[in-house]
Amino acid sequence: MMLQKNFLLIILVIVIGMMAFTDDVVFPLGFLSFVASLFTVSTISYDDFDNGNAFLFTLPVTRNAYVIEKYSLGLLFGCAAWILAAVMGLITTVVKAALPVTEFMRGALIILPIMIVIQAVTLPFQLKFGSDKGRIALIGAFGGLAVIGILIVKGAKALFNIDLVQILDNLPTVSMGVFIAATIAAALLMLLISMKISLSIMNRKEF
Repeated sequence: MMLQKNFLLIILVIVIGMMAFTDDVVFPLGFLSFVASLFTVSTISYDDFDNGNAFLFTLPVTRNAYVIEKYSLGLLFGCAAWILAAVMGLITTVVKAALPVTEFMRGALIILPIMIVIQAVTLPFQLKFGSDKGRIALIGAFGGLAVIGILIVKGAKALFNIDLVQILDNLPTVSMGVFIAATIAAALLMLLISMKISLSIMNRKEF
């Protein structure tokens, strides 16, 4: 992990540059949060390299503890990066007056459950298939989720004449706050379910 500190510093510099020289402060926030949270995936790849897991589990490390630690590490990195980027974005928003502070905070809070969901989907695939096959399976999974999301939006529009995107855009501040809180709770529930799946995967896996 320490060998990749230069990579993370470069990502941080890129994010600071995007916030300083563009009016979009929400995208850099999401970019830093996603990259940092997925840093856990690279640690799983290193553990699996040269059949390292076979040696790892001869040490006093249980499979359940291993999975829990990976999920904890992902949340730790992701939330720390999110907080750091949110503080930088908030300062940039106030100084540059690029957009209202409430709009920035709403965008930042929407990114948080998305980051958690990405972790919930990514980690089981990585533990099940490894780095190469897991990457392919993950692309397929996200592609499937994107198709399902598009079908839901298009289906609601075609069958019931309901524009879900417009409804979300027109939600009042209070309703949007409730919606974001519910989304974060749902994302955390999905993460717990994902962890249960990962525990099952690791306990059945042979090294």
